[in-house]
Amino acid sequence: MADPNPAQVRSYLAAGLACEHLEVEGDGRHFFATIVSAEFEGLTRVRRHQRVYAALGERMREEIHALSMKTLTPAEWAAGGAAPQASH
Repeated sequence: MADPNPAQVRSYLAAGLACEHLEVEGDGRHFFATIVSAEFEGLTRVRRHQRVYAALGERMREEIHALSMKTLTPAEWAAGGAAPQASH
């Protein structure tokens, strides 16, 4: 099986998660995604990442070796792309 390219990973994410903005960069094994979705509203960073992994399903085990991501709500994206810090 050939390694996926960034466009393929982007299409996998878009198919499984309603995104207002989606960028994916990578080299076929390691990817970085900026994902803006209203589905992230009210979720912690861990829950947001779990939602992304769920959208990718088995591809995370079989095709994608590593995925770093920035997960933002539309309001966070509009405010400059910085997710709020988790409260301690």
